[in-house]
Amino acid sequence: MRWLVALLLVLAAPLAADPVPALFDVTGVAADDVLNVREDPSAGSEVIGTLAPDAVGVEVVDLTFGGDWGRVNVNETSGWVSMRYMQQQPESDGVWMTPRFTCSGTEPFWSLTVEQGVGARFQIMGEAEQALPAGLLRPGAGLIDRFALPLGHNLAILRQMQCHDGMSDRAYGLDVGLMLNGSLYAGCCTLLPN
Repeated sequence: MRWLVALLLVLAAPLAADPVPALFDVTGVAADDVLNVREDPSAGSEVIGTLAPDAVGVEVVDLTFGGDWGRVNVNETSGWVSMRYMQQQPESDGVWMTPRFTCSGTEPFWSLTVEQGVGARFQIMGEAEQALPAGLLRPGAGLIDRFALPLGHNLAILRQMQCHDGMSDRAYGLDVGLMLNGSLYAGCCTLLPN
């Protein structure tokens, strides 16, 4: 009976944090070639876009089981690239290490651009932009997939999970809940290259 309880505890325990979203550079592609972005994670799947052989700062938002294929955004949609041709940027090792990212949502349309430890800009479409102080992302206590970002007297909670904006076919690897000036906003975030 003890082995069953131990097994259940191991299975219920959170696994290591997801390695994505993270920024990658295209590598190993000839200068006169491109890296195909495919509709499905398969070499035989339809090509829906391409990445340049020297593309840098490409956000990978999801990985297939085993990590052979990564989901990226191209042409306002998302597709899959072979991870054999992608190299993770060293400064993009974990969401909390990424210095810059942007979040957005709808109803009302809003955006938040953050440079950790420096500042943030929040704007609702058609209204004046607000400057906010921005702290550093901090992992939640005992939570490997959630991060708190202090924005002065306001707070954003980011979660590593698939997110869709409802307006495009793009995919995101971060979900955000933002409490700002007494209002709650929900949306998706994307990492920005330096």
